[in-house]
Amino acid sequence: MLTYVLRRVVLGLTVLLATLVAAFLLFFAGPADPAQAMCPEQRCSAERLVEIRANLGLDRPLAVQFSEYFGGLFVGRDFAFAGDVVHCSAPCLGMSFLTKRPVSEEIFSRFPATVLLALGTVIVFLAVGVSVGVITARARGTVLDRLLIGGSQVFGAIPYYVIALVFALYLTRIHGILPQSVPLSQGLLGFLAGLIAPCLLLGLVYSAGYARYTRSSMIEALSTDFVRTARSKGLPEVSVLRSHALRAAIGPVVTILGLDVAALLSGTLVTEKIFEIDGIGKLSIDALGRDYLPVIMGTVLVTAFLVVTLNLVVDVAYSFIDPRVRLS
Repeated sequence: MLTYVLRRVVLGLTVLLATLVAAFLLFFAGPADPAQAMCPEQRCSAERLVEIRANLGLDRPLAVQFSEYFGGLFVGRDFAFAGDVVHCSAPCLGMSFLTKRPVSEEIFSRFPATVLLALGTVIVFLAVGVSVGVITARARGTVLDRLLIGGSQVFGAIPYYVIALVFALYLTRIHGILPQSVPLSQGLLGFLAGLIAPCLLLGLVYSAGYARYTRSSMIEALSTDFVRTARSKGLPEVSVLRSHALRAAIGPVVTILGLDVAALLSGTLVTEKIFEIDGIGKLSIDALGRDYLPVIMGTVLVTAFLVVTLNLVVDVAYSFIDPRVRLS
């Protein structure tokens, strides 16, 4: 187990390094000009752009810029803004051109909102999706099976942004059935109340896929010998489904869950923008619209870190959930 974990950690670090290099070349060697985005004037003169580039170190060779960025992840960096030197502590992901704050602070200040949104979403889609999958697997071929699975497929086929716009417009803004989102700074209870609508929406959308995954795995598990043996011993059907069949069927669901949780923690762009949630997703969209390259790159690196970490966690957890799996 330890050898496997160490091998996966090394592989994950390699993926992160490759992502760092690719993102840096894409953003800082591309056509976008960070100095233009930072210029306070409506039309920047050439002299002013040269001055900003010099302050940000953008006039240096790409290799030097990359080495400074890479080193800043471990020891921090100093930035000059209008003659003032601002220190960015490690892990330094750069400085925001808009707020003159470290990108890491910008991201981590938005992270609690995204975490709470992701947590509420996971609770909804696991409760709904897994329950529907178990029920339809138990009632395979019946009208209830066709109705639930068919409904989930129809719901999952509708473009998400359409559902999100309708959901936000009619349920929160026009009719006020569900409370609107408020900033986390205005109070935890008000913020959590505003998460009811987006969590329900995201959870129902995700649950359509989890219902199908769970149903397929449960059908396979219900036909195995150990489930038939459990039934022959006279165990209650609820115990057979929960302790035997579901445990064997939950492995593939956990694998997909790890990727989905990483995606949710990386920011749900459409949801956070439509429901005005100050999370990582909304930060990314705002940065894209204004060419704030350090913020965009910082969110990319955080996303890559979350995906690699949660993949490792899921692979290790898989061996404990399914005793047939052994990691060496």
